[in-house]
Amino acid sequence: MALTEQAAAAATVPTQGSRGSGAAAEGILRRQAQRESAARTYARSLPIVPVRARGLTIEGADGRRYLDCLSGAGTLALGHNHPVVLEAIRGVLDSGAPLHVLDLATPVKDAFTTELFANLPPGLAADARIQFCGPAGTDAVEAALKLVRTATGRSGLLAFTGAYHGMTAGALDASGGAPDVRVTRLPYPQDYRCPFGVGGARGALLAARWMESLLDDPKGGVPAPAAMIVEPVQGEGGVIPSPGAWLRRMREITEARGIPLIADEVQTGVGRTGAFWGVDHAGVVPDVMVLSKAIGGSLPLAVIVYRAELDVWAPGAHAGTFRGNQLAMAAGTATLAYVRQNGLAERAADLGGRMLTALGGLTGTHACVGDVRGRGLMIGVELIDPDTGDAAPDLAATVRQECLDRGLIVELGGRHSSVVRLLPPLTMTDEQATAVLDRLADAIPAAARRPL
Repeated sequence: MALTEQAAAAATVPTQGSRGSGAAAEGILRRQAQRESAARTYARSLPIVPVRARGLTIEGADGRRYLDCLSGAGTLALGHNHPVVLEAIRGVLDSGAPLHVLDLATPVKDAFTTELFANLPPGLAADARIQFCGPAGTDAVEAALKLVRTATGRSGLLAFTGAYHGMTAGALDASGGAPDVRVTRLPYPQDYRCPFGVGGARGALLAARWMESLLDDPKGGVPAPAAMIVEPVQGEGGVIPSPGAWLRRMREITEARGIPLIADEVQTGVGRTGAFWGVDHAGVVPDVMVLSKAIGGSLPLAVIVYRAELDVWAPGAHAGTFRGNQLAMAAGTATLAYVRQNGLAERAADLGGRMLTALGGLTGTHACVGDVRGRGLMIGVELIDPDTGDAAPDLAATVRQECLDRGLIVELGGRHSSVVRLLPPLTMTDEQATAVLDRLADAIPAAARRPL
């Protein structure tokens, strides 16, 4: 496919900017290292200073341009500074509307909830309630856990190995980041590293049977569960899509036992996986949906949507100062509507499928590529030691650096940080996708040749 003039320019490996701009960028990075906490993450592996951005492209203070396949960890469904998002934000700013309204009703909020409910799974939207949590997805996870524990009177939680639900205490418990006797950890099915050694439909069936047996065993040691929380595709866990039959079985098992099902759609929502919501692939309707990232149109916004029967909170049972972000609601409304009106979920399914096919060829030509997987524009490439088949985190980190050297921003995930992750905007063109694939395909053998 021939590149257009614009795409060809975007696909050109960037060059160093002027000495003055480079020096300014170095100074900013130096001061960041001196002033910011040791907990900073992306800044360590991506030592760039973004000053301008549009769509897939970021320009650094040193004049270099990058194709951004991190997209704010999946936040930017429409890419950087999409015109409809900027127009929505300017509309609120120019209207004189208040920017900070706590949980008061406003026309901006009403428009957001109307558009969001129009896109929810019909089985949930017909009788749903929404709680604005703000500002991050982890805040929404905490709200969801509090909600189901209040509604059921139970404190236990069913979660999955490899899960990631945020960085606050309760979310970390559910993610396996901190010990909590109330959380029962269950196997998440996967083909490449199946916990039962068989993979496929058989591995998923065994995972479901094991869980059902554990729940029904009076000596199983499972605290009475207030809910099950699941990601339709594990993102930080290594881009692992849940099998549709398995997820439907999770719905059957929880429904039969009166256990609310929480779908964490923070990263999978708003078209990312090739359907508007990750659960749509399995035709599952959860009791609670945790939403953030893309629903704010690049600005901080987090909500939970849940069945009305769970709405047993007393006034003030869950609150937050910044749950009334009018700019985020306006940007979110514009994003949700644009994705719906322009069929971007279907576009993600098509383009993502073609990218997965192209990347799948790497497993045959590079022994260090163990697996390529994903759903829609949520793609992962697992790097391994060719001799042992073990995860290769050092090699993955080198691939990430080789990508950055070529003007491509990617991130790592997986149990051992050995999976190169791609989360490009849903607006990415075919030509840009070709450029991304070319740079990644060039970076992998270059990294394999470097001493680790």
